[in-house]
Amino acid sequence: MTLPRAYEDQLIERAKRDADAFGELYDHYFGQIYRFVYSRMREQEAAEDVTSEVFLKALRAIGRYKPSGHPFSSWLYQISVNAIADHYRARRPTSNIDDAVAVADPQQPLDERVEQKVEAARVWAAIDSLPDQQRTAITLKLGEDLKLADIGVVMGKSEGAIKLLVHRGMIGLRTKLEITAAGREGR
Repeated sequence: MTLPRAYEDQLIERAKRDADAFGELYDHYFGQIYRFVYSRMREQEAAEDVTSEVFLKALRAIGRYKPSGHPFSSWLYQISVNAIADHYRARRPTSNIDDAVAVADPQQPLDERVEQKVEAARVWAAIDSLPDQQRTAITLKLGEDLKLADIGVVMGKSEGAIKLLVHRGMIGLRTKLEITAAGREGR
């Protein structure tokens, strides 16, 4: 969710000289950016660290930020994509899919909870097997519900290129999920 454009622009200008205004931007966008980072990393501690790094980098660079006609969140997503890449370059990722799947209803029968975890693991494995750019575009489109143009800003690509990445990613996901489903049925 973005702030009204005029208010957001005023808040950004104030944030360039007032920490409280940046704090308001932080409060508004933290959950959104954390969800994106977590969806890519699926490790709470690492996602918290990277999200903190995103906002620290944004605070350091806010003086150079110039509105581009896109929401401020597009800039934060762009910083996030780079921070995630930096994290993975610096460390070999370790993620536990079980940590990514929260138990929504403790009253739900155990077999249903296990089935949901297995299905979530299968979907995440399929997403993780996509090429990096397709994985990023799919996560921003499906996980964050960004418009193609905004994803283009985040990834530094044209809207047409993003449309193609999402399309190819969806085909890849569909294929991988069909293959794993067929493999499970063949057992």
